[in-house]
Amino acid sequence: MDIIRSFLIVVFLFQGSALSVFGQEEVLWKADKRLYWKDFKGKVPIGASAAAVTASGINYQFSAYYENNEMKVDYEVQAFFYPTKSWYRPKICNEITLAHERLHFDITELFARKMRMEMAKTQFAKNSKAKVKSLYKSILKALNDYQNEYDMETDFSRNLEKQKAWTAKIKKALNN
Repeated sequence: MDIIRSFLIVVFLFQGSALSVFGQEEVLWKADKRLYWKDFKGKVPIGASAAAVTASGINYQFSAYYENNEMKVDYEVQAFFYPTKSWYRPKICNEITLAHERLHFDITELFARKMRMEMAKTQFAKNSKAKVKSLYKSILKALNDYQNEYDMETDFSRNLEKQKAWTAKIKKALNN
């Protein structure tokens, strides 16, 4: 069995940069697990202007092997929240801000599901590692763009009508 090395990148969603988190605390996305302010354990960076930051990302691992002269791929794709990279300002944050931050994590899960669906329908060949890496990069770019769209449309939770609309939209997508 030809094992392809696993690859992990975390998207630091508000800043859009890649961050390695090996050995860091992670919270796996689960439908029945909600985030609370106590989960945001990071320190507010000096000079930061945001009220809160949710650090979440998608990771995957896969192995490729041949079976009956056909390339097969086993994979796992998961969405994670990173408590020590996530932070908030208690004096200016409230339940509306928390709901906004929770939705960032839910959006990350939606894109993890998109990657799972793409992996399921992809035909792999000898270049499976490059194909998976390309798919992953594409998903991360789409995720980042979507997160930015969410922040802009909701004005970072301050537009309550848009926040409600996005909450309904993401809840519906997660239930499908």
